[in-house]
Amino acid sequence: MKKILIIADGIIGAHFIDRVIATHSSENVYHIIEPKERHHPAANPSRFSFHSFDPTSFYKISDLLKREFVQVIITMQSRPDIENTIKNIRTCNQTLRIIVLDQFDMEREDKYTHYINANELLASRLIDYLPNVPVIAQNVGKGEGEIMEVLVPFASSFVYRHIGVIEQKNWRIVAIYRNNELKLPTPRTMIHPNDLLLLVGEPSVLKSVYRTIKRELGQFPAPFGTNLYCFIDMDCDDPDGIIELVQKALYLNSRFASYALIIKVINPGNIDLLWQIKECSESNVHIDICYRKRPAQEVILEDMKRYHVGLLIVSRRLFAQQKMRRVLYECNVPVLKLSEKSLNDLNNVVMILGGNRDFERVSTTIFDISEQMGYNMELVNYTHEFQQEKAQVVEHIRSLATIFSRSIKVTELAENPIRALSKRDNFLQCLPFHEKMVPTDWLAFASIDTERLYMKLDGYHQIFIPVRI
Repeated sequence: MKKILIIADGIIGAHFIDRVIATHSSENVYHIIEPKERHHPAANPSRFSFHSFDPTSFYKISDLLKREFVQVIITMQSRPDIENTIKNIRTCNQTLRIIVLDQFDMEREDKYTHYINANELLASRLIDYLPNVPVIAQNVGKGEGEIMEVLVPFASSFVYRHIGVIEQKNWRIVAIYRNNELKLPTPRTMIHPNDLLLLVGEPSVLKSVYRTIKRELGQFPAPFGTNLYCFIDMDCDDPDGIIELVQKALYLNSRFASYALIIKVINPGNIDLLWQIKECSESNVHIDICYRKRPAQEVILEDMKRYHVGLLIVSRRLFAQQKMRRVLYECNVPVLKLSEKSLNDLNNVVMILGGNRDFERVSTTIFDISEQMGYNMELVNYTHEFQQEKAQVVEHIRSLATIFSRSIKVTELAENPIRALSKRDNFLQCLPFHEKMVPTDWLAFASIDTERLYMKLDGYHQIFIPVRI
């Protein structure tokens, strides 16, 4: 999670803060300084912290700057206030990146401070309305996300790689801006930190590339959320398996980069079990018991926003219910369905390639999960169908493996892959989460769609990753 400090006052600052709150981005945590306290009912408390004090006071801002911010954005109405605020920040941190909305033609202080000239910005926007004047890199193309610019962070897996060794399937790096200079890349061009890459390609592919560039491995459950959420329904879940489910959730919480684990219990009826669950409470493990009779679907949807959930953990019994699968699908976050098999001796992540390209959308998440859990990765390819489409997916996955310096095994099978996998002892199956998996479709057993046949491997752990944007 990236921590960003925003210092704002005046009308522009207020509008900017409102836009930031309205923008859906679960990968950032914001600390906002305003001179006067304002009410922000739409702000997610897990992502936004508000402070009301004068940022020109070194004593007050220095305490806040003890946090590890990656960037500061300043939009203030007074030039002296801006200058004094920057001076205070530089006293605490000489290299922190500062973005300043400049309405006063200010002089550049250092290479880590970037000024956005408000007057030039407005003038360039107005000139677009003049006849016979070309529009420069603004609202071009179909406007569906096929043109994207990405700032390369220091910790990116793209840093110090040559363009020629980066597999670019259905997308291209067409330009690099470095120190405000345009560079047309060649295969020998090396990417540096803080390079601004201009990308062109299929929108769905670019979104995956964006996450790859901006995010290191080891961040899951980001970008979906920050916390793990284990849901237990004592009316449905097997009493003999509830404590084992809790222990597995605790184990996962120790491995993933989550802020906390929330264990939610509804329909409590076994007092002894409740006491055993309550004994698992720790500083980053919260036990939430709902004593009122409420529908499970209503409880989960309410808690999704309340706890900023990034991974839902349920038992195979709950996932088997069609109504439950519907609400889990609507949550649009990864769902881990745990079976009775052990987690401690599990060491393989398995993907069965289907005839679509959905694994390209969820591949970065799968790499992140396997990295944090220390699992080996395996692609299983049934060689009797859809080989042209599958070859492109295999190429994409192998490219990501190279970028992330991960090894991956591709298994070619002429026999039914589900039958072959059902003979193995233990593995975690990763699947794109489609709406077609929600209904209980008994005709799926006659289908050749491996995703609709997920229930044939129900005895193994399975994680369902949403493909909806």
